[in-house]
Amino acid sequence: MSELPVLDATEQRILGALLEKQTTVPASYPLSGNALRSACNQSNNRDPVVDLDLQTVEQAARALKDRGLVRIVWASTGRRTLKYHQVLDESLGLEPDEGALLTVLLLRGEQSPGELRTRTERLRGFAGRGEVEACLARMAARPEPLVRELPRRPGQQDHRWIHLLGPVPQQATGAVPVDRDAVIAGGAEVRDGRVRSSYDTVATAYADHLVDELEGLPFETWLLDRVAARAAGGPVVEVGSGPGHVTAYLADRGAAATGIDLSPAMVAEARRRFPAPTFEVGDLRRLSRPPTSSGWAAVLGWYSLIHLAASELPDAVAALARPLAPGGWLVLALHAGSEVRHLGEWLGHAVDLDLVLHDPVEVVRTVEAAGLLELEWYVRGPATGRGETTDRLYVVGRKPD
Repeated sequence: MSELPVLDATEQRILGALLEKQTTVPASYPLSGNALRSACNQSNNRDPVVDLDLQTVEQAARALKDRGLVRIVWASTGRRTLKYHQVLDESLGLEPDEGALLTVLLLRGEQSPGELRTRTERLRGFAGRGEVEACLARMAARPEPLVRELPRRPGQQDHRWIHLLGPVPQQATGAVPVDRDAVIAGGAEVRDGRVRSSYDTVATAYADHLVDELEGLPFETWLLDRVAARAAGGPVVEVGSGPGHVTAYLADRGAAATGIDLSPAMVAEARRRFPAPTFEVGDLRRLSRPPTSSGWAAVLGWYSLIHLAASELPDAVAALARPLAPGGWLVLALHAGSEVRHLGEWLGHAVDLDLVLHDPVEVVRTVEAAGLLELEWYVRGPATGRGETTDRLYVVGRKPD
């Protein structure tokens, strides 16, 4: 195709939906008119959410057929039903990675490379943010560019990209979408080093600050009491155990509790303050089974995922669920919200730490995708009297028996 097609908003939604469903539900593709309407109007993975009627969808799809971007075919089995099949990928000569990025850009408008990596997982796995950026650069360098990088606006942490197949609504001034993958822009290992160094620096002050915090947190103690009762003396591990007070609380209530933390200084503080439980230096993403059992009765990620990028959550949650015993519980505690906060000073010490506030809906979906059942989730507001400034999210899931 010598010139790019110029698509209006409805045509963009139709082609984006067809591209997506061709990959994610190939057994029911091509789509009937009703199925295409539902795909266009679905509330998840779409921005904005629309409510197109069937007549509008069919008229736009036929117009796309006349332009050589859609084929209309008959169902091969059953009732003779007209179905719609996109040929935009053929017309543009898209590679699979280009098709995945273009699909999400058509469905969700302007996005950062980190958001694109997360949102294309069902379509094509990108090894990292750099692979997404390389593909975007290739698409932008075509004789007829498919995408364009937008200038960074005040308050944005990262450049955002749009497709060039028609007008794309710009984000309203002040409505800056959060890029939860910006924390690994320099690489996950660099971020891990900053996290470890920052917690090593504040270890003693942090332990002094939190050592008795559970006395003023009735919801948290209720949840931890449930965990200890559920474990019934079995092995429990807290990953990201910090100064050890949560692990010690569980041990005092009969759990065979172990704490694991990335920071050696935090582990040293926990061992000094709470000699009964076991505390070890370790990475939650490499959690193994307990040495005396085939699985953990409970795994707690108690504010231990708060420095991870959104794209890292699925693998991290899967790593925590994997060594659970059948019927074991995964319990997560996180800050809820839609921002990334940077700490340069904390508890009187200089640090370099990013705090990621995660979307409760996305976290719950991630836990469900890890195969856990009977999910419970709770969101409570900040305890302002204790100096809290964020909503708190707690998610509980059970591994199948």
